[in-house]
Amino acid sequence: MIQKTILAVLVTLFSYTAFATPTKVMVRAKAKDAKFIGNSIGGAYIIIRNQLTGEVLSQGKTSGGTGNTTLIMKTPRKRNVRITDDKTSGFLAELDISEPVFVTIEVFAPVNKKQATVNASTALWIIPGKDILGDGIVIEIPGFVVDILTPRTHQFISLKALDKKSIAVQSNIVMMCGCTISDGGLWDANLIEVKGILKKDGAKIDEINLMVNSPNLFEGTINIDTTGSYELVVYAYHPTTGNTGVDKVNYIITP
Repeated sequence: MIQKTILAVLVTLFSYTAFATPTKVMVRAKAKDAKFIGNSIGGAYIIIRNQLTGEVLSQGKTSGGTGNTTLIMKTPRKRNVRITDDKTSGFLAELDISEPVFVTIEVFAPVNKKQATVNASTALWIIPGKDILGDGIVIEIPGFVVDILTPRTHQFISLKALDKKSIAVQSNIVMMCGCTISDGGLWDANLIEVKGILKKDGAKIDEINLMVNSPNLFEGTINIDTTGSYELVVYAYHPTTGNTGVDKVNYIITP
């Protein structure tokens, strides 16, 4: 009986491997209104699952560069013309499938920036032996990466020591691919609304504008006249593209 069971399992495995066909699928994550998410910002994490069973068929991180700026951002798009090359960031999945499989492709990007990571997905049929290469499957990732630099998380700041009873606010903001935001640049800081919202004991008490000082660096000043626990929320918003990004920090003003 045991021998028959083992034989049946071996026959099943042999049948699967005999008919399974290696199939390649290129998956890329592209920042909305920007370039591809690659090594320079830590990449995007890709998971391909059989939608029916939930089985993970392939997973891994994108690798490569952000792509050709002129081709991606400045050249009018024509049908069936690639915007990527062999150096452009992507994840090449190699699936062994014996029949068409309906899959879900999930993307987490940029994977190393947890407060900014977007989870986006799509679904499609993968057919044995029918590779999806070239630009491949491109999943758009909206948003900005916002990092508050000052004040620091849980920083204790003495009210007596504050010059003019104010503290400086600094935030680093980049596109989701890490592309530079600057004054008058390709990603123009002047077209992005960046504000800081100050809360004390959970209630909003002030709102300030943050202006670009150097590439990616936005600055402003908050007036402080009482001690207590504060929360600062910094957001970036581009009204044309709809890209948004947020970071939060809590700090304490002591006597």
